[in-house]
Amino acid sequence: MSKIDDETLSRRDMGVIMALLERFNKQRLPRAKAMQEKVDSGELLDDLDLALIRQVLLDADQMAGLINRHPEYREIRVKVMLMWTQIIEKDVENRKTDK
Repeated sequence: MSKIDDETLSRRDMGVIMALLERFNKQRLPRAKAMQEKVDSGELLDDLDLALIRQVLLDADQMAGLINRHPEYREIRVKVMLMWTQIIEKDVENRKTDK
């Protein structure tokens, strides 16, 4: 097995980061905004919403190494995770009042 040099790793990382940012902007951010509107209006997240959140959390865990190698993206990750956390917390609050 050959070792990957830092430049190759960095180029590959940047490709992954760009793909993740594009997916976020085109797919996940619109869904997150829709979910935020849903929970803000008192509705509960459905199974598809919850499945997406589970996937987002798994993806975030898998990206930890990438973010550690590129700390310049750490603030974006923190803001994105805060957004998802707020959606989850509001859904939990709605579920308590829905009983």
